[in-house]
Amino acid sequence: MISAAATLMAISPDHLEAATRLSRQAGWPHRREDWEVALTVSKGCVAVAADGRVIGTVLMTPYGSDSGTINMVIVDEAERGQGLGRRLMQQAMTLAGDRRLQLVATEDGLPLYEKLGFRRTGEILQHQGQLAQAVAQSVVVRGARADDIPLVAALDAAAFGADRSRLLAHVASVGEFAVLERQGRVIGFAALRRFGRGLVIGPVVAADLDDAKALVAHFLARREGEFIRVDTGIEMGLSPWLSSLGLDHVGGGIVMHRPAADDTRRRSPISFALASQAFG
Repeated sequence: MISAAATLMAISPDHLEAATRLSRQAGWPHRREDWEVALTVSKGCVAVAADGRVIGTVLMTPYGSDSGTINMVIVDEAERGQGLGRRLMQQAMTLAGDRRLQLVATEDGLPLYEKLGFRRTGEILQHQGQLAQAVAQSVVVRGARADDIPLVAALDAAAFGADRSRLLAHVASVGEFAVLERQGRVIGFAALRRFGRGLVIGPVVAADLDDAKALVAHFLARREGEFIRVDTGIEMGLSPWLSSLGLDHVGGGIVMHRPAADDTRRRSPISFALASQAFG
């Protein structure tokens, strides 16, 4: 059993080519550049077989000392069913320490995560494709300036429940932000960056659904023919509108937390779209 004898070691840039191969094998769209972004803001490990092959990966993205996400949990298809996924998850949980953890699971991964103490708390809908119609740019949304980023980070912390300023700063370095401003005050934002086959819009934080649509529309305007992805919570109300524009619902995942969320009240402002399924 190769998996049982695999060595777990800290992931490094030297492992990214192999990690990209594993994510492609799993049917995920991640490029090496997407792995580089994830590694910049995360800790993690790889499982290495005796012959030197990387046969598993996991990352833990910390948000301060209180919260984090577990992501990029992949086991080589030839090594599944031998306990390697559990070993990788246990290592990620060790890296997380006492942090409250979130992950987005597939139905196949659900039993393992439940055994490890994660509980289902929501559902994510993945929308992607090319626009079926032109989208008008909202007049209440503008491109973000450097001095807007601390305001963006504060809004994100209020919506997500943790300080993700390090992640947002990195997103700003590889992509761009837009903000919704009323009476001189920034009350919502969205981000856009290259990912996988094209572009991903998220996170999107706003006071209500109309403002969220205006923020997303800012980045959809004049992008006919480009491949665009948005991940949104099933309860957010954004999904029907995205489908009407030609961004089809193609799947998603199950949001899980450990420990289970003890406060189900909706935050204000509201997170309408994820940075990614990996980052929440």
